[in-house]
Amino acid sequence: MLFDTHVHLNARQFEPDREEVIKRAFDAGVTQMVVVGFDRETIPLAIEIAEQYDTIYAAVGWHPVDAIDMTDEDLAWIEELSTHPKVVAIGEMGLDYHWDKSPKDVQKEVFRKQIQLAKKVNMPIIIHNREATEDIITILQEENANEVGGIMHCYNDTVKYIQSCLDMNFYISLGGPVTFRNATDPKEVAVEVPLDRLLVETDAPFLAPHPNRGKRNEPSYVTLVAEKIAELRNISVEELSKVTTENARRFFRL
Repeated sequence: MLFDTHVHLNARQFEPDREEVIKRAFDAGVTQMVVVGFDRETIPLAIEIAEQYDTIYAAVGWHPVDAIDMTDEDLAWIEELSTHPKVVAIGEMGLDYHWDKSPKDVQKEVFRKQIQLAKKVNMPIIIHNREATEDIITILQEENANEVGGIMHCYNDTVKYIQSCLDMNFYISLGGPVTFRNATDPKEVAVEVPLDRLLVETDAPFLAPHPNRGKRNEPSYVTLVAEKIAELRNISVEELSKVTTENARRFFRL
């Protein structure tokens, strides 16, 4: 049994065969998933998919790349949706300094507003981080995000920042990059994170693990992530699967 804590089944890449993709995941033992919505298009579909399956849930938030597009009405909409019985987290939110669509100050403002909203509705948060680790940690600390806790989604930095995340009641989630042959940081992180704070994900359709790198990712491939982490930690895949699923259920309050 595995729990894919971050998947975009609501992405256009899955329009032709979404039901088959979900069936393959269930058949592979990936029985629980969180579909993440991050803008006006993807949020409704995330909830719609979650409503169709007992063990699929949704997260709703606003992606930092599109922060410049978010209005006060969108924030109010996310707050309203947070009461939906299948919505289990606010996000993904955060900072993305790789793309320049949204200025950094706008990203930071939208990030802070979503943390404040999550605290208001008492829901955990999911963090998107690209080339912005120190600013993200600073904002999380200043906004007292430890009060709700969160996930560092597809953690992509060194072990240097892990303790700061753990101190704020955050979990570390790893995906396909931990299987890449030339990726040393994710492998070190996979070993260093306390087992009771570790999660697995795909971020499908992105970041497909080896040997499917470069292809469309899908939730069944989280088994490859789990196998690699188990190998790195010198534990059985069964133990890794059991613990990370328990961690995810605890985090999402299921």
